[in-house]
Amino acid sequence: MAWDKPNPDDRSDNVEKLQGMVQHTIENMDQAEKSMAYTDSEEQLQSIQAKNECRRESLEAFRNEIKDEANHTKQ
Repeated sequence: MAWDKPNPDDRSDNVEKLQGMVQHTIENMDQAEKSMAYTDSEEQLQSIQAKNECRRESLEAFRNEIKDEANHTKQ
């Protein structure tokens, strides 16, 4: 059985995908912040805060990757 050649690296829509991921992450953070108003448990509050901190780190990584991808498409 012969293997087909792998598909070429198509990065043409990576920036758009990453921007969608950023928007989705921001929406999740907003929803989490709103849910904090209805949380009685200190443990739940800490969990929400920890998740949002991870989301902030992800946003930074997404934004750095968007810059890299944008630079790549300019070349």
